[in-house]
Amino acid sequence: MRTEDHRPAPGLYLHVPFCVRKCPYCGFASEVAPELHAAFPDAVRREAALRAAGPGPGPAAFDTLYLGGGTPSVLGDDALEAILTGLRAIFSFAKDTEVTLEVNPGDLNRARLSRLRALGINRLSLGVQSFDDRVLRFLGRRHDAEAARAGLRAAREAGFDNLGIDLIDAFRGQTWDDLRRDLEAAMEFSPTHLSCYQLTVEPATPFAHRHAADPVTAPEEQQAELFLSLSDFLRERGWLHYEVSNFARSEPFRSRHNRKYWAQVPTLGLGPAAHGFDGSCRSWNHRAVRDYLGALDRGRLPTAGEERLTVDQLRQERVMLGLRTASGPALADLGPDADAALQRFVSQGLLRVDRERARPTPRGMLLCDRLAVELA
Repeated sequence: MRTEDHRPAPGLYLHVPFCVRKCPYCGFASEVAPELHAAFPDAVRREAALRAAGPGPGPAAFDTLYLGGGTPSVLGDDALEAILTGLRAIFSFAKDTEVTLEVNPGDLNRARLSRLRALGINRLSLGVQSFDDRVLRFLGRRHDAEAARAGLRAAREAGFDNLGIDLIDAFRGQTWDDLRRDLEAAMEFSPTHLSCYQLTVEPATPFAHRHAADPVTAPEEQQAELFLSLSDFLRERGWLHYEVSNFARSEPFRSRHNRKYWAQVPTLGLGPAAHGFDGSCRSWNHRAVRDYLGALDRGRLPTAGEERLTVDQLRQERVMLGLRTASGPALADLGPDADAALQRFVSQGLLRVDRERARPTPRGMLLCDRLAVELA
């Protein structure tokens, strides 16, 4: 959907900061705090009301709503209903809004999936990570491979047509055969979207403390080989490699919400640690749940900070973000001294110039951060 002045509609993100337990690799803002679950829906409603009354992305209807985390599916169905009902009472949404819920496969059953569909959730993103029990134990996941398969079967039987699967790769000891088996297992459920994230060592996580003495990630050269093999495997089967870590079965199944971030479309972020962007200013909320709740209890927005970007910073960011996507940045956004680097990258097979854009090849996506240094 687009607004009447032809700008893309804004997106709405809600960060649900709760998990049953923290995975050892995860650096996202999440807490094991079941005692705070009950207060969360009303806090979200109060923040939404305050945001709606103040400056933001504008009066246009949202056409995406993304519930991420954390693990949003740890909240009960009544809590999710209260959140969605509250947001729909405060904000306007397009009729075809993409409503995504991130879930742990072990949290799903047929009855629950029917309730989620009735709540208007039309896109699921399942954090499977692997179909190998040995890998799931290494990653500290609370589901096993059979639970992953059961959750995916139930989602399909419940009628979810837009079904995404998250996988993690490039950990130490993984081979291409291992990753291919995970991909083939995923294909059995006919997903419409795959997010394949290479394992990274996030600061202040258990994996970070372990990594120095006992590396958890594959060597850099092997990571590159796995990335390119993964891209080849999926593209040969007709999948679109439309962003570094993201693949869609066809054009309509690209994540509408996440594409807003890569295109600098305004988004409103609700919940602890959530970020928002109004087109020139980026802001973020308190990370700790109690700090977030405390600000709202005092009738204040839970904003922890903000950054206003200059015109040139926005241009440089467009280049950086564009190089993560198959669309690539506009040639007009490249830096004033980028011509020589652009030609060099084209000759090296990292970029191709098409329709006034510098479009990265899969190998170019692999090196997108390095390319951005010279092109922005």
